[in-house]
Amino acid sequence: MNQESTGQPLPSPSGAPESSKALLALKIGTPIVLLLAAGMWFYSRNRVSTDDAQVDGHLVPVSCRVYGTVENVLVEDNQAVKAGDPLVVVDPRDIQARLDQAKGSLAQAQAQLVAAKADLERARVAYQQARSSDIETARANADSKKASLDKAKTDLQRMKPLADREEISALQFDGFRTQAEVADSEWRAAQQRLGSIQREADIRKVAVGAAEARLASAKAQVDMARASQEGLDLQFGYTKILAPVDGVVTRKLVEAGQTIQPGQGLLTLIPLHRTWVTANFKETQLARMKPGQEAEVKVDMNGVVLKGRVDSIAGSTGSRMSLMPPENAVGNFVKVVQRIPVKIRIDEAEAQKVILRPGMNVEATVILN
Repeated sequence: MNQESTGQPLPSPSGAPESSKALLALKIGTPIVLLLAAGMWFYSRNRVSTDDAQVDGHLVPVSCRVYGTVENVLVEDNQAVKAGDPLVVVDPRDIQARLDQAKGSLAQAQAQLVAAKADLERARVAYQQARSSDIETARANADSKKASLDKAKTDLQRMKPLADREEISALQFDGFRTQAEVADSEWRAAQQRLGSIQREADIRKVAVGAAEARLASAKAQVDMARASQEGLDLQFGYTKILAPVDGVVTRKLVEAGQTIQPGQGLLTLIPLHRTWVTANFKETQLARMKPGQEAEVKVDMNGVVLKGRVDSIAGSTGSRMSLMPPENAVGNFVKVVQRIPVKIRIDEAEAQKVILRPGMNVEATVILN
């Protein structure tokens, strides 16, 4: 009896080869998978990655430094500008009027300073004259009168014995007495004149001090007027607001005809050439991370991978620096793996490949070895 008559299926003649192929594929594929797994492990064992990463950059706010009315706005949103380019012009006429007044005040103060210097020179000359020539003349005159007085007294003393013996007449003796009295009067007058000139010299010395004080006051007035003018010069220069850095105009809040106050924000400049990446790594990924290690940044926008280096690691977790940090002492604590910001600088050559704008999402990988 054959298998066809019994109704049982005949064995497939290709069964044995198929089993052999499967076994061969298993034997070949298993080492390949193991090698791939080992390669992936070897490749990733010194690499830590996070997709919680964004591009950061400087946001340079541009504000007004003077009060006034906007005369003209020279830029638009998203416009690229260079450092020193004019952005906004404020009407300068009010400040110009005050500046002209300050220049007049400075000129007047300088004229008063010149007059004060001249007064001081005159006072010094008068004092020197009174202290030297006038006093010396008066002192010499007093000494001369004193000598005449001494001679008259001596002559009187010599004539007195002769008058007592009536060897000279009383009229002659009275003449000598009169000469002595006149010499004494002249000497006293010379003494008074010398004292008067000395007092006048003291007065002129005080006048020199007063002139010096007036000169110092005039110099102070000139300094105040010059400072006022320099301040208004600065304010006049502030009426033309210039770009402090190269960047792109963002968030323009100013329009022509608007009245603005000092410190009021007008627009924001973003220097796109000075961006970096802030990657928030888990705290468990930072055990071997340190500044200077190589990094790779994959840009979500176009998938470009940029080379860079770890610049620095933040001093605290992101949640601790938030406006409302978590309070773990309230009794409902749940342990959560924290993330710490890591700053990654893109290499200059790599940064030319793509324009990174603050806020863009990227994937960051740090090579730990």
